[in-house]
Amino acid sequence: MGLKSILEKDYISSYKARDAVRVAVLRLLKTAIKNQEIELRRELTEDEVLDALAKQVKQRRESIEQYAKAGRTDLVQAESRELEVLSGYLPSPLSEEDLRAAVDQAVAELGASGLKDMGRVMQELLNSHKGRVDGKKASQVVRSRLAS
Repeated sequence: MGLKSILEKDYISSYKARDAVRVAVLRLLKTAIKNQEIELRRELTEDEVLDALAKQVKQRRESIEQYAKAGRTDLVQAESRELEVLSGYLPSPLSEEDLRAAVDQAVAELGASGLKDMGRVMQELLNSHKGRVDGKKASQVVRSRLAS
């Protein structure tokens, strides 16, 4: 069963259970997926659905950060609940050790030697571990690896 059908099934069950937060989050995600399908004029692949999900997660994280800076704890809590729902559909993230190993492997495969190769390494890393790598964390690990 694909991620898109899982989202649809969960949306229906959440609607029946009257879980307002989950319904709203899944409705927004389904809309984002549908808009992308309309734009591309075709069904999305699993990777593209995962990308749409990751984009929604990233938006929530950025919103939480902005609301926290502004001191809006009510909005931080609301966004955190939404992030929790969305995160449940992402694949399990790489551990710190696995991330370092993946960075080392990408650096070795590409023959990266300095910070000028950071973009290529990041692209390889994010493509090979879709949805499992946090971009900020990966960027820090890649930067420290290439700087040494």
